[in-house]
Amino acid sequence: MQLTRKAKTVSTDSKPTLGINRRQFMKGAAGATGGIAAATILGNGMMRKAEAADYIPHNTPTEIKRTICSHCAVGCGIYAEVQNGVWTGQEPAFDHPFNQGGHCAKGAALREHGHGEKRVKYPLKKVAGKWQKISWDQAINEVGDKMLEHREKSGPDSLFFMGSAKFSNQACYMYRKFAAMWGTNNVDHSARICHSTTVAGVANTWGYGAQTNSFNDIQNANAIFFIGSNPAEAHPVAMQHILIAKERKNAKIIVVDPRFSRTAAHSDLHCAIRPGTDIPFIYGMLWHIFENGWEDQAFIDSRVYAMDEIRKEVAKFPPKEVEDVTGVAEKDVYMAAKLMAENRPGTVVWCMGGTQHHVGNANTRAYCLLQLALGNMGVEGGGTNIFRGHDNVQGATDLGLLFDTLPGYYGLSTGAWKHWSNVWELDFDWVKGRFDNNEYLGRVPMNTPGIPCSRWHDGVLESAEKLAQKDQVKMAFFWGQSVNTETRQNDVRDALDKLDTVVVVDPFPTMAGVLSDRPDGIYILPACTVFETEGAVSNSGRSQQWRQQVVQPLFESKTDLEIMYLLAKKVGMAEQFTKRMRVDGNIVNLDDIQDEINRGMWTIGMTGQSAQRLREHTENWGVFDFKTLEAPGGKLKGETYGLPWPCWGTPEQKHPGTQILYRTGRHVLEGGGNFRARYGVEHNGTNILAEGSYSKGAEIQDGYPEFTDKMLKQLGWWDDLTADEKASAEGKNWKTDLSGGIQRVAMKHGCIPFGNAKARSIVWTFPDPAPVHREPLYTTRRDLIAKYPTYEDRQVHRLPTLYKSIQDKDLSGKYPLALTSGRLVEYEGGGEETRSNPWLAELQQEMFVEINPADAAERLIRDGDDVWLEGAEGGRIKIKAMVTPRVQPGVTFMPYHFAGVMSGESLEANYPEGTVPYIIGESANTALTYGYDPVTQMQETKSSICQIVKA
Repeated sequence: MQLTRKAKTVSTDSKPTLGINRRQFMKGAAGATGGIAAATILGNGMMRKAEAADYIPHNTPTEIKRTICSHCAVGCGIYAEVQNGVWTGQEPAFDHPFNQGGHCAKGAALREHGHGEKRVKYPLKKVAGKWQKISWDQAINEVGDKMLEHREKSGPDSLFFMGSAKFSNQACYMYRKFAAMWGTNNVDHSARICHSTTVAGVANTWGYGAQTNSFNDIQNANAIFFIGSNPAEAHPVAMQHILIAKERKNAKIIVVDPRFSRTAAHSDLHCAIRPGTDIPFIYGMLWHIFENGWEDQAFIDSRVYAMDEIRKEVAKFPPKEVEDVTGVAEKDVYMAAKLMAENRPGTVVWCMGGTQHHVGNANTRAYCLLQLALGNMGVEGGGTNIFRGHDNVQGATDLGLLFDTLPGYYGLSTGAWKHWSNVWELDFDWVKGRFDNNEYLGRVPMNTPGIPCSRWHDGVLESAEKLAQKDQVKMAFFWGQSVNTETRQNDVRDALDKLDTVVVVDPFPTMAGVLSDRPDGIYILPACTVFETEGAVSNSGRSQQWRQQVVQPLFESKTDLEIMYLLAKKVGMAEQFTKRMRVDGNIVNLDDIQDEINRGMWTIGMTGQSAQRLREHTENWGVFDFKTLEAPGGKLKGETYGLPWPCWGTPEQKHPGTQILYRTGRHVLEGGGNFRARYGVEHNGTNILAEGSYSKGAEIQDGYPEFTDKMLKQLGWWDDLTADEKASAEGKNWKTDLSGGIQRVAMKHGCIPFGNAKARSIVWTFPDPAPVHREPLYTTRRDLIAKYPTYEDRQVHRLPTLYKSIQDKDLSGKYPLALTSGRLVEYEGGGEETRSNPWLAELQQEMFVEINPADAAERLIRDGDDVWLEGAEGGRIKIKAMVTPRVQPGVTFMPYHFAGVMSGESLEANYPEGTVPYIIGESANTALTYGYDPVTQMQETKSSICQIVKA
């Protein structure tokens, strides 16, 4: 195969072009056929209706269903056209407040996900190397028996429950509850490897670890700063809002990225940072901001704690040092700072390019510091807009589908377990008794974070005595998540080989079912797609939308909730699992699940969004303003679309939701707020509550702590509670009072239930209180390690975790190229779903690596050549070379959506018949290497090293 066009440079402004486009980067036999391939986010004629004219008469009535795109977390609305129960067509929702008719290629091809021929159609079991069709009864009985067998032999922690960012909020909640009823914290989902470092870093800066504003609010920005983010490909419809700001407000766009990405093509300034040097770059900007007096000192004095500590760190990074460490010229760092300082309000946007580092939590805190220094928080057009990558990864995170917390970020303390036991109306001692209550390496499993999805394989491969639990992981569920998104694929395959039982629950077989050559011990249970069920999903901006069911479950697939309930019945915990819920047959009532979510999620204000309110918003999405997201009139007047949390109090209180977090210019009852007081009232004898800053209408016109029953009594507000509320609130705080009375009374007096504090610039409970640059574990800049070393090896939660022992090995001579990874517009996540879609498969058919022309010339590599790329731990993949100046000399880039080939060998024979995706390829993560954030266990996929040779 020969590629048809070489990368080239065209320059009117010295910017490199994007090289050959991926439309041309295809197999020669697959020409462009138009149709979906021509879809863009602009214009009305973006797609053709898909009609089943052969068997549905043309005059058959059409039913319109409102659904939400199942890909990135912009939350685009879609009208699905259904005839005789068949999904026959779709149109983008031109009246939807997020996308206004915009679609990317993935959204335009959605119908095929529901009707795709590559789906698993019935339960399967692998026996003697062959896939056998089995009944649901057999599948549930055998899987349940295996669960009980391992529980008896190795304890409840011998199971690992991988969950999904594609679950509805109701399914997310129930899956986490399932793990709790089983008695383990070995439960997680893909946020671990996308934004766990955001949640940790941002929540520990100002209170909540979520996007602070909204996609729509970006229209109000005068500057938009992207770091480790490429929305033109990863979140294409979000570009509508970005380009509106650019065109209508002349907003300045700054892109900090090792590549000249499609987003950088729209920028006023592109800074080609060396992978893994985010903190020095941000400190370099802050050096210029402080040097020129561009900081917002009044904002800092009233709303920020310990910025002086950051000034000391910034002083260590003068311009020459920043240029040496980051590779970005002093003039460009200065210009980035100047553009942000002179064009306020500005917003900062980051994605996995910033989070997937072994210092990821420090990176995200550094980005927050930039916004705090400039006073860009709590205002329209400001904030930190943290774009999420799956349709419900925000909701899955909020609802505790994580190894280190219960729903609502309550943590794993005994108090947190007692709160949720109270919500579930279960005896705490019964819940506690479900866990292994012995101590391992000084840790008790119930109160210790479990094994993260980034390292589940280490839970299988490590010796039992090194794990803070009774035994190794023996059985794993991979429910709506593909393992090719994890680094160290050779170890992942070894772990799949070693597990006693593998259970894949998914519409597609995923790599968990086919990566291993094992002859038996694998079950694949066909879950239906999100379009064959209903429920709420949360977009990046915290707005919830009720996705209507488009069609009934196809083939023999079942909904996630039905499968969970069947398993709960089999293992003897269905009564406790659904104690407060109606069950019709095997179907758990969605409204009852939502009521229980509202009953317990006081911490983040995910309590005011009843199923009825959410349905009303989806059914009336056309009444909400495209810029403000508020309904200007009608019965929903003043409400923000999707009731983004905090939506305080009970549903009956009709809080409108909070589009912009920490906005003091509004009353709390109208979506206003301030920074959260979650760290106490002082640190080292210094006040850390806000000073002279408070939300509009607050009767306490200064900082104040979190609300408790005692605080209400001290303020003389206790008698504002009803008698029933007093009984519930006695001895409780705003997070544990199930009546909501404490919250109601606080808001009645204009106060935020979570208190009013300063954002903190230092996090004294983290390994590095102030963000510290540490060279990546695998680096080509060995000269910088002495000055910027990594951590000492340490135990992190249940697993031993290596740092210095890896960095001490000098492999830069053998692997001289920096390696990073990222998204393509055509595919999503592990790619099993999107590579099984013929419309999308047409657009991108090869796994490839981008390599600079200079590096390619040194290796005698030409555009389109087959090459071997080898990572620093020996993982080898055979892929195509894309020679392009969009990456700097010494830097390479790969997409991570491919799988189905392992080290040059096809895995097609391992797939069940008829399920091999249209496109298979090597996984980038076979070559990517060890490295984990010490707070969150985020994997380091954005800064490793490799060598490339012609195949």
